[in-house]
Amino acid sequence: MKHNEVYLKHTLDEITFLLNTTENLDYTSFFENEIYTRAFSRSFEIIGEAVKNLSTDFRKKHNEIEWKKLAGMWDKIIHTYFNVDYEILWDSIKNNLPGVRLKILSILDHKHF
Repeated sequence: MKHNEVYLKHTLDEITFLLNTTENLDYTSFFENEIYTRAFSRSFEIIGEAVKNLSTDFRKKHNEIEWKKLAGMWDKIIHTYFNVDYEILWDSIKNNLPGVRLKILSILDHKHF
């Protein structure tokens, strides 16, 4: 389905933004800069929404990615309405998203939508 490709590319764009922006950034610099915290939070929101819009069949076919966890990351980051857990956000960027990015690139390269 064509819409799966569109949402997958949105997800990849946000992951790439997060990884590129944090490449030479440490946690303290990130945490103390409101532009980073707001932008990164927004990227996770976009990722969550894009993943939730992928078809069920697509997510089942590509179960090498934990779609439910990826979509739920936004919910996990926010514990209360206005409180974002930036340590979880940072940890996810540094430890989870690089592998997800590679898997998404593989799906896109092989045109498995």
